[in-house]
Amino acid sequence: MTQAPAPPRATRRRHDREIVALAVPAFAALVAEPLFVMADSAIVGHLGTAQLAGLGVASALLTTAVSVFVFLAYATTAAVARRVGAGDLRSAIRQGMDGIWLALLLGAAVVAVVLPMAPGIVDVFGASPTAAPYATTYLRISALGIPAMLVVLAATGVLRGLQDTRTPLYVAVAGFVANAALNAGLVYGADLGIAGSAWGTVIAQCGMATVYLCVVVRGARRHGASLRPDAAGIRAGAQAGAPLLVRTLSLRAILMIATAVAARLGDADIAAHQIVLSLWSLLAFALDAIAIAGQAIIGRYLGAGDAQGARDACRRMVQWGIIAGIVLGLLVLVTRPLFLPLFTSDTAVRHIALPALVLVALAQPICGIVFVLDGVLMGAGDGPYLAWAMLLTLAVFAPVALLVPVLGGGLTALWAAMTLMMTVRMLTLWLRSRSGHWIVTGATR
Repeated sequence: MTQAPAPPRATRRRHDREIVALAVPAFAALVAEPLFVMADSAIVGHLGTAQLAGLGVASALLTTAVSVFVFLAYATTAAVARRVGAGDLRSAIRQGMDGIWLALLLGAAVVAVVLPMAPGIVDVFGASPTAAPYATTYLRISALGIPAMLVVLAATGVLRGLQDTRTPLYVAVAGFVANAALNAGLVYGADLGIAGSAWGTVIAQCGMATVYLCVVVRGARRHGASLRPDAAGIRAGAQAGAPLLVRTLSLRAILMIATAVAARLGDADIAAHQIVLSLWSLLAFALDAIAIAGQAIIGRYLGAGDAQGARDACRRMVQWGIIAGIVLGLLVLVTRPLFLPLFTSDTAVRHIALPALVLVALAQPICGIVFVLDGVLMGAGDGPYLAWAMLLTLAVFAPVALLVPVLGGGLTALWAAMTLMMTVRMLTLWLRSRSGHWIVTGATR
């Protein structure tokens, strides 16, 4: 972020209104998404331990498979927002349709791989002999919904780029309600067991995708945008998403290494790590909402050729990120004695988790800056830099984390390494924002 005079109060207030209008519904939609898995777990859990274990393995695989393609939302948001800023709504929606077609192609490819290989995939991930059949059943059926899940990601990106985060909120809430009702009815009413849970999720996801498609198609017809697949547009979307895919895979590798290291420390440590990681992920949803607002707002400003507006919005969002991080950190510090008993009655696990929670709390302002600048650079279409920065972060984190079992320090040392990881991310993103190289105006980057 290059040095410039602070924007006037009226400008800051305008940015505040834009951030709140986009971030609050985005946060609610983000929180609604993990409720799908929670509802499935609550319903399937009453079938038995083996069924719940099978669901745990299969849902983890599905979540990972879908999260890898989150670039469908990020890249589409940036591309659509730029064209909105340039005043070309027809081209914006056309770009969004290309993203949706790409999602369908990728979804079909994933289904083609998962269906025949489901038993082998479940076995690789260590499902027990009693849980494996349930995991395979759930995975095979739920895989049929992956194209719909990816369409939801891409269509969400389209609407965010159009500066609309309310519609995704409404669809997410309706999808959660439908998923819970369908699961209960099919698992118990139709006596389909874990297969009923999988079919309920598939139907709910397909319903959500259908609603999104109706909204996007209506917009396309209103503005005269073609609905046909365009090879050049799909290829451009894939090229824009490739660096973000590298970024996402690098981040997933960091989280997997952290979990693997925690597992080597002992049962109490991995249990405490899971609790701390769950809280860390929840806090990330709150900060990611500001990042989503950043993607949409920055893309629009750059598309409109307003470089100074993009700088001012970036500065204001960083301030929001820092303030949100401080507030969240204080909440963690104050509530940690109450938070831990919700997850475990084991005093050893609580004792191990407490220092790690303190580190999580202290790192929240850093996390706030990271999430915001990540969103800003995504909105600017600066994917290649984000990919290289995350690879560098992985290269720094991996050896430090892997030395924890050797040098000692337990889970506290591991989460100190996680804090180091976020600090490295902050430095790389801050240096890029200061350079101004991300500021490229126009309808395309």
